[in-house]
Amino acid sequence: MSAGILIDGRTISEQLLGELQIEIRGLAGSGIQPGLAFVRVGEDPASKVYVGRKEKACADLGIVSRTHVLPESTSETHLLRLIDELNADASVHGILVQAPLPPHIRSAVVYSSVVPGKDVDGFHPVNVGKLMLGDRTGFVPCTPAGIQELLVRSDVRLSGAEVVILGRGTIVGKPMAALLCQKDRNANATITLCHSGTRDIKAHCLRADIIIAAMGVPEFLKADMVRPGTVVIDVGVNRINDPAAPKGTRLVGDVDFAAVRQVAGRITPNPGGVGPMTIAMLMKNTVRAAALSA
Repeated sequence: MSAGILIDGRTISEQLLGELQIEIRGLAGSGIQPGLAFVRVGEDPASKVYVGRKEKACADLGIVSRTHVLPESTSETHLLRLIDELNADASVHGILVQAPLPPHIRSAVVYSSVVPGKDVDGFHPVNVGKLMLGDRTGFVPCTPAGIQELLVRSDVRLSGAEVVILGRGTIVGKPMAALLCQKDRNANATITLCHSGTRDIKAHCLRADIIIAAMGVPEFLKADMVRPGTVVIDVGVNRINDPAAPKGTRLVGDVDFAAVRQVAGRITPNPGGVGPMTIAMLMKNTVRAAALSA
């Protein structure tokens, strides 16, 4: 059996960013330059890398970005005051508060404080509600939206497909389920949302046409859990110990990639699959927010 075809997130994201450049030039003709504000609390190494990648994407596209770095000890009140200032700043069209936040700051309160029209992460309850209702005027969380684009642009049939989502998190699992079950030509799938309380996850996976792994468990999805020809999307980013690696650790996804690729029909690499699409969809949400501000 030949190995599964790679779904190249880098190439597809470049296509999407190229389309956005045309939109940005159009906005410039109307005197609008999209602006995105990043807020990072603390010095989490992964957060610094993620924000850096997003800053670079903004610079490449011509989106003005500003990064506000606050110390780990910042109070929730101080953070909310900064967000209020950004909400009122007409030059800022999108606001992204980078996760994770320190334990003493309530994430739900912070994400709800960003006005829905600048919530380019799609975490505000208003945007979450619009997603559930199928109201396209809201912003969809970037990773689920990016996964949908990956599937659509790879000519993966979604309508009528059996989709198993591994993980019920609020950033990927739940919004992914809501997005793909909509009555829409690029959705209309039958969704099974598996989690730590699911009995016999393997049986659900073996029934799937598409598996989206977002559990945060290193290499959870094994080859014997995948039916031949299944499309596999790996969302996970996990650091595991590896004495053979230069730093003693390495990054892996939620999919046992080498083994599963021998069974899957199509599969995302990790890295180079979902990650670039998440950033591209953030850029798309920001450009849309700028256009709506006109």
